[in-house]
Amino acid sequence: MHVVVIGAGVIGSSIALQLRRLGHEVTVVERNSGAGMGSTSASSAVVRFNYSTFDAVMLSWESYFHWKDFKDLIDGTSGYSKNPVSDSQAHYAYLEDRGYVMLDVPVLSNEKTMGLFDQAGIPYEIWDSKTLKARMPGIDAGKYWPNKPVKSDEFWDEATEELGAIYGKHGGYVSDPLLAAENFAMAAKREGVDFKFRKVVVGIEKVNGRVSSVLVSDFDSQSKKASDTGSQMIKADVVVNVAGPWSTLINQMAGAGSDFTMELKPLRAEVHQISTPKDILAGPIMGDLDLGTYVRSGPGGITLVGGTEPECDELEWVEPDKVDDVNMTRTVEVFESQAYRFARRFPVAQIPSTPVGVVGVYDVSSDWTPIYDKTDVPGFYVAIGTSGNQFKNAPGAGFIMAHLITEVENGALPDENPIIYRCTKTNQKINLGTFSRKRARNLTSGTVMG
Repeated sequence: MHVVVIGAGVIGSSIALQLRRLGHEVTVVERNSGAGMGSTSASSAVVRFNYSTFDAVMLSWESYFHWKDFKDLIDGTSGYSKNPVSDSQAHYAYLEDRGYVMLDVPVLSNEKTMGLFDQAGIPYEIWDSKTLKARMPGIDAGKYWPNKPVKSDEFWDEATEELGAIYGKHGGYVSDPLLAAENFAMAAKREGVDFKFRKVVVGIEKVNGRVSSVLVSDFDSQSKKASDTGSQMIKADVVVNVAGPWSTLINQMAGAGSDFTMELKPLRAEVHQISTPKDILAGPIMGDLDLGTYVRSGPGGITLVGGTEPECDELEWVEPDKVDDVNMTRTVEVFESQAYRFARRFPVAQIPSTPVGVVGVYDVSSDWTPIYDKTDVPGFYVAIGTSGNQFKNAPGAGFIMAHLITEVENGALPDENPIIYRCTKTNQKINLGTFSRKRARNLTSGTVMG
């Protein structure tokens, strides 16, 4: 079976690798000059497990162990591949296993998280405010919920209560998200996957209703359009849409999406870099929905600060056909929003005078849960709605999508009987119906936290 994967981000490259390891011929089409240069490269690469559904929790927990054994996963050793190949000269991304702290917040109750963690077998601790302050030096444990605009007088009101947190000793962040994608692509290419970089999909053809080929043209990075030099046809038995913020346009080309219960739309997002004296966040990663940020440490005493879509802030949604027009320059408004919230939580933080960080475009579903599924077009599959909170799940996404595609192509009907994936690391089961395109809306935080 010949599979065309559209998109060479960390998830697309992971899917391509696992499909190849199942024996399929695989071609990856990517508009950029290398793997991971789109949304992946703007990721904070946080690894955590506090999702709102059991199957999402399990996918992140299973993926955690693959990150722990990432070099073996990439080299194809320890049973990952029938044809292990090692490259002693290669550089590998790695997991900074520092733990994760989620501050108390009404939209993510500790009771629900504890129940999901207990079911999954994830160890955790409940911290009161005294423990939080002792374990997170320099923190202001004040409760400031609900979120408030940083330019409002109310934002600076003194707290009358203090927060606790739920802490897990596992989790952290992947050292280099771009390198992680390159590692997946390196392994895939080494094992026979054909990557076509600087190519953009301009059409998807069908025969008797089933996908039959993908039309691609050269991509002009200056104009951000397909060149007018003509198109090339790549025959395909199966097509997998992993195109990130361009995924809706790809669906339209295939004529897929009429039965989706979830809407998808691109969202512009920024992550900023702030100096942290005394390396105050050298320890656990922290989710702070109480103020509207998440933070993680980095090399050289810096902290990356991202937003959790506070309702009081105006979000920058993007029309699917306008993604290439997005301003990729950091803005003072978003910088101030994130930096002031971080400084409110850690008063000793040194706020830079100008924004320093990255801009990305998320591919977001209505409930911030990805869609890993078939579609109503035979042979056309999607791994979409993933940007923002699925980088951590890239290893697991490769396995579940390869399993899903294999099962459906062998006659399974997941719309009637959801496909179950048996995890190889945790030996737990993941019900892929949770990620169905036709699901009822999952009850989540409604933010990037999922």
